[in-house]
Amino acid sequence: MATLDDKILGEKLQNYCSSSEDEDGGGSDDDRSGDEEGNPIKSEAKTSQLPPAPVNKWNGTANNTGPKGVLEDWRRFKQLEAENRVELEKERVALAKKLTLTVKPDREAEEDKKIEEIEDELNELMDEEFLMQYQKQRVQELMSQLQKAPKFGAVTTLKTKEEFLDAIDKEDPNVTVIIHIHNKKSRACETMNGCLDILAVDYRDMKFCRISADITGMSRLFRSEGVPAILVYKGGQIIGNFVQLATELGNDFFATDVERFLIEYGILPEK
Repeated sequence: MATLDDKILGEKLQNYCSSSEDEDGGGSDDDRSGDEEGNPIKSEAKTSQLPPAPVNKWNGTANNTGPKGVLEDWRRFKQLEAENRVELEKERVALAKKLTLTVKPDREAEEDKKIEEIEDELNELMDEEFLMQYQKQRVQELMSQLQKAPKFGAVTTLKTKEEFLDAIDKEDPNVTVIIHIHNKKSRACETMNGCLDILAVDYRDMKFCRISADITGMSRLFRSEGVPAILVYKGGQIIGNFVQLATELGNDFFATDVERFLIEYGILPEK
């Protein structure tokens, strides 16, 4: 059975002598004579040449640590500390972004509060009684505007170019101006004048005018072939230009025919 010495020094060889063997007297004569003469016993004891036990690379977790282990622990500690700093920095950045997106400036918060207060007031006012009162007030405003709008009821004869321009440019921009360019020698123009006299009474909020083609300086061809012609203006801009209406209506037609024609092109409102 291996002893502690065997574990430390290794297995005994053939020439190994121990003190226990000397005491038992089992040694040779030379060995005993040497003892008797007082000379030390010379024995050749050799330890077995066993390969050293493999040494694993230390990973910083062993119980018995040397200087290298301390350094390794210190490096690992600093590494963990750096990783923790990086994670904390990421969390701080994420929190800052979240606060930036969710927190509003004081001015915006006040504006939102005012808008909410206005909406609450509107919701309180938007009841049936309020709507009826608002509708009545709106009708009164529209009636007042209609009463203030100019009324005509007759066809105005323009005698000069200046009157022609003033009838267009100096009129209320909300008034539609209908001008008939006529030739006294044309039968269709005579019929058109009679129809417009009737329509002027029915559409009092529209301004009906007539002017001779000779005054406007139109060409001879237009004076003979282009009439009757109707030009429509609103806000100083021409919105309708109808020439050679004799080919559309003929020489004999009625006020209802002219009315239907102008309604079709959006000049007169539908009744």
